[in-house]
Amino acid sequence: MMPFFTLFVILAIWALNSIRILNEYERAVIFQLGRVQEKPRGPGLTFVLWPIERAVVVSLRLIVLDVPPQDIITKDNVSAKVNAVVYYRVMDPIKAIIAVQNFDYATSQMSQTTLRSVLGESELDELLSNRERINEKLQTILDKQTDPWGIKVANVEVKHVDISEELRRAMARQAEAERERRAKVIAAEGEFQAAAKITQAAEMLQKQPAAIQLRYLQTLVEIGKENNTTTIFPLPIDLIKAWTEQGKK
Repeated sequence: MMPFFTLFVILAIWALNSIRILNEYERAVIFQLGRVQEKPRGPGLTFVLWPIERAVVVSLRLIVLDVPPQDIITKDNVSAKVNAVVYYRVMDPIKAIIAVQNFDYATSQMSQTTLRSVLGESELDELLSNRERINEKLQTILDKQTDPWGIKVANVEVKHVDISEELRRAMARQAEAERERRAKVIAAEGEFQAAAKITQAAEMLQKQPAAIQLRYLQTLVEIGKENNTTTIFPLPIDLIKAWTEQGKK
């Protein structure tokens, strides 16, 4: 009786070690006597012939990798700390297990080195104002480097750029000076346009002398509306002109 009971216990332990239940997002890479099988198994109930076969379970879900802050020096010699986030997933479980020892750690290290390399070739203004192009460049480089591992990098986003307080103050002063420059340019353009309009008006009045008198009367009407107690003594312009001509003689 004991031999049958012992055999039953051994078979039960063997069956428990051989049965695997995989979730919908999981695949099992099977090694049979050290050799990998052509196709991964799963999802659902999977039978692994223990100890002849060994299963390595790989998740196919999208993985979010937080790249820690990296000390970089931009192309214009500005020191900054930059962190990013990388979204990737395993497309080929067999390559992810065979081609690299630990694909999560390898992807993390590759992301850090690529981030420092790409941002070191960019200027600070480009890093702050043109992140979309930098994100696309990072995604393209990482995807190309991790493709032999069976990994697809879906997206890379630069999250935060930390610069020194002195540099922030210098950038604030630069922005203030730029706004002042624009204000002066706009004011100068306004003066130029006003002078041009005054010149056109003077040319029109010179062609039509009667328009000067009409404009003079219109001015008197406007003054009378605003200041009822003001007394105005009109002085003929021709009289002033006559005095001016006598002074020249």
